[in-house]
Amino acid sequence: MRKLWDTVRALARKYRRLIVYVFYGALAALLNIVCYWLLYEKAGLGNTPSTVLAFLAAVIFAFFTNKLLVFESRVARGAAFWREAASFFACRLLTGALDVLIMFLAVERMGWNGVVWKIISNVVVTVLNYAASRFFIFKK
Repeated sequence: MRKLWDTVRALARKYRRLIVYVFYGALAALLNIVCYWLLYEKAGLGNTPSTVLAFLAAVIFAFFTNKLLVFESRVARGAAFWREAASFFACRLLTGALDVLIMFLAVERMGWNGVVWKIISNVVVTVLNYAASRFFIFKK
């Protein structure tokens, strides 16, 4: 049993960054959904403004959690901070557009199952976001 526990701990240390990324990514997704629901269902705001504002809230949350907790970037001000922020938001806009494109092609054009393709699209977008954050945005 001790050997199993040591193996689990070693794997958790090795993949810590990925595990933390998935955890905070899930929180960002939940924030997106809750914000959308509050704005659209409770406040009576239109679909598009609710979607945009919820997306912005989730991306801002994701920026700070990715920066501080996942990739542990300590750049706090100046040009380097703004480079990180601009790169992060540009990446999220691009992968957000990719999500829309995938969903449009799969569901609107091909008539495939929207939920299945939303899951597939989210996997693709999450992998691309992680890679961009890890290798380009928050590189040490």
